[in-house]
Amino acid sequence: QVQLVESGGGLVQAGGSLRLSCAASGRTFESYAMGWFRQAPGKAREFVTGINWSGSSTYYTDSVKGRFTISRDNAKKTCYLQMNSLKPEDTAVYFCAARNGIVTVHTWEIDYWGQGTQVTVSS
Repeated sequence: QVQLVESGGGLVQAGGSLRLSCAASGRTFESYAMGWFRQAPGKAREFVTGINWSGSSTYYTDSVKGRFTISRDNAKKTCYLQMNSLKPEDTAVYFCAARNGIVTVHTWEIDYWGQGTQVTVSS
């Protein structure tokens, strides 16, 4: 069993930055690929970025490449999402996700979800 708790969301102006954190419980954090998904009002939850168990491989959806960076610290059982050059279209609830295995872009393959944290980017 893994529990995920996100923090770091908030309101920021366009062009600003935020750093999200996802703290995990459980003894096998390093067994899990981690990811961040987001869901805007009226839209489906979508993949944003993922990282493999060791942090050696990362994946990004095209719209955030060059602006967002995912990382993880297995000793602290924490995954991070650094978001720079934020745009109003980045406004959404951001969810931390864990999968026992490889990174996935599919919501139905996720094993554990965090509760979500709101990110609002004003223009």
